[in-house]
Formats: sequence, C-alpha cells, structure tokens
Amino acid sequence: MNLIFFDDKYTEDLLPLTFYRPTALLRTGILTNADRWEKILGTSGSFMTSEYLQEKFPLKADAENIIINGRALPNKNLVNQILSLNPGECIMQNDVLIAACALQKHLEMDTAATALKDFKVLQIENVSLIRHGWDLFALNDEYIRYDFELLTRNRKSAPLSATNTVIGDGEIFVEDGVSAECAVFNTSSGPVYLGKNSTVMEGSVVRGPFALCEHSTLKMMSKIYGPTTIGPHCKVGGEVNNSVFLGYSNKAHDGFLGQAVIGEWCNLGADTNNSNLKNTYDIVKMWSYPEQRFIKTGLQFCGLIMGDHSKCGINTMFNTGTVVGVNANIFGAGYQKNLIPSFSWGGGSTPRSHYPLEKNLKVAEIVYQRRKIDFDPVEQRLMTAVYNICKENKNY
Repeated sequence: MNLIFFDDKYTEDLLPLTFYRPTALLRTGILTNADRWEKILGTSGSFMTSEYLQEKFPLKADAENIIINGRALPNKNLVNQILSLNPGECIMQNDVLIAACALQKHLEMDTAATALKDFKVLQIENVSLIRHGWDLFALNDEYIRYDFELLTRNRKSAPLSATNTVIGDGEIFVEDGVSAECAVFNTSSGPVYLGKNSTVMEGSVVRGPFALCEHSTLKMMSKIYGPTTIGPHCKVGGEVNNSVFLGYSNKAHDGFLGQAVIGEWCNLGADTNNSNLKNTYDIVKMWSYPEQRFIKTGLQFCGLIMGDHSKCGINTMFNTGTVVGVNANIFGAGYQKNLIPSFSWGGGSTPRSHYPLEKNLKVAEIVYQRRKIDFDPVEQRLMTAVYNICKENKNY
C-alpha cells in the first residue's frame, strides 16, 4: 500500500495554520492526522499539497495508491472501507472526497474531477473533518482518547515516580525517559499521556485528558486543564485550558491560555493572556481567510489561533476570538486587534508596521539553532514563498 495524504479546496479555511504545512500535519489529540493514519495502516505516507510546500513535503506516487483527505479523521467504519478499496473506487461524504484507490495516471491529471470521472463512488456518513482551526481544540477531547488507545494498546507503561500524586481511576501512560516529580495528575475526566523524554516539573497540576508529547516540558507550578495537547519540543507554564500546541513553541511563564491553537516556532512572552469568553456570552466570531470576514464559530468559548513563527512580548493581551497570522512580532500595551496580519510588527498602542523577510530569516535561523536544527535552504525558500503569498494578500 502506497499512502498519500491530499489537500482539498477547503485547505484555505484552515489558514493561518496551513501556510507552513499540509492539512494532514495538523495536530488534534496526541498525534498529527498523518501520524494517526500511518499508525492505523502500518505504513508511512507522503503528501499531495500546494506547489510551494511540495519541496519540503514531497509526493511519492506508486502504480497503485491509497489517497486520504488530510482533513479526514479516522473512525472504525472509515478505516474498514479504506482497507477494502479496490482500484477505481473512491469514498465520498456528500460532495467531499474522503479517500480513493488511485492509479498513478489519476494523480497526474489536472483536476480531481477529471481524475475521478469514472470512479465507483461509495458514500459514507459520520466522518469527522477538520474544517476550521478551532476544530483542533474542539475535537481534542475525542482524539486524545482515540490516540491514547491507539498508542498504548497491549503496552505496559513505564513506572511513574512515587513522588507524584495520581487522582481518579482513569489511565496514565508514561513513555520511556519521562521525568516527573511532585506533580498531581487527575485522571477522573480523561487519560494522561506523557511522551518520550518529556518533563513535568515539581508542583504542576494536570487534569486529563492531557497529552505531553516527546521532549516537551511543563514548567514548575503549571496548571493544566484538559483536553489539552502540548506537542513535541515545547515548554509550557502558567494556566492552560483546552488548547493545542502543534510543536516547537514556548509559553514558559505565567499567564492564561484557553481554547487556543498555537502553531510551531511561536513564543508567548511572560504574563501573556487571552480571553476565551465574551462579556456578553455571545457565540465567538473568528477571521476567515477565504471569506475575508469574521464568521461565527458556533462556540461560546474560543480564544486564540496563532500561526507559525509568530511571537508576542510580555503582558500581551489577546481578545476573544483572535487570529494571528504567521511571522508576526506582537507587542504594545492594551488589547490587540482580533486580526493580526502576517509579517507585521507591533500592535496594541504601538502602530503596526511591516516585518521584513530578511529579519524573519535571521530570527528563524537563531531560533532553529537553539533547537540544534538547521534552518536549511529548503526552510528558507518555504518562508520566502509564504512571505510572497502574504504580501500579495492584504489581510493575510
């Protein structure tokens, strides 16, 4: 089986989180959707995505391929249908292509409509799709539980130090290399997963469902309310509620973060806070890039979505339903606006200005070096491509 994840026409609805990645690499639960499908199907996959992303995320096609919508989340029925697909068959949910068994010639056709013209269509219902950025935290409870079962089935947890307190009759799973001392884990409302070589510093209090992914750290006296996921290589402290860190980002100090999604290579300064509930208790609206307007999320609790490489200074205040683009450097007194454009500098009481590409490239090189990762020419060309896309679109 050759596995390929494809992006469809709704990818733009997931901006700013899909500027730097295919949709299948979004994280909800413990895993990215690509990791989840690869674990289920027992094979690695590649990506059919935007041209500017293809260099970093190359497509590897074979004579026969299973292609899966990167936004489609697995359930038992969908997995069974995918495993039983024959060449020339596709699975649709209404007008959305979920998966197909496609020959290489189909992948080379100009449009999906042309490629699927003669396919046998199998309709399916009740497939969860990631439609908007806020779905990542809204679906996090369900998929932490799903991934916990997927990752820990028929496995034995490493021991948890006796200095910790575990409350409730739920499950806790500790991977190898975990350091956790003098913390409190409450499993009454969901499982707790501690990834490889992760660290929970003393005094931290965690309520499940919760996932701390590999090489991530909870700082001292952290207060974490589930369902929350802290992706790999993150440092998080303060108070966090129902949020998702995609990876390689820091919120190392006090401050509240709730109903939020934080992209990669972000940094939240000390005492950064976001509002997650309007004073009027109304349904929260957030910015839609394709519609170029604020749309209703259907959620009463909805805080912040921050794109990759964005950073904010100490005491930053984000209003309810704020969208921060990519590569924004945010500082200034007072509440920030609900839409902060990509590659912008300043904010609040400080006039916002342009954040040049050259300066972003220099900062990224330093940030990557701190993680012992090379900010190589592929990464440089990717950031340049994203910059040019945002430059052409005023509110990007």
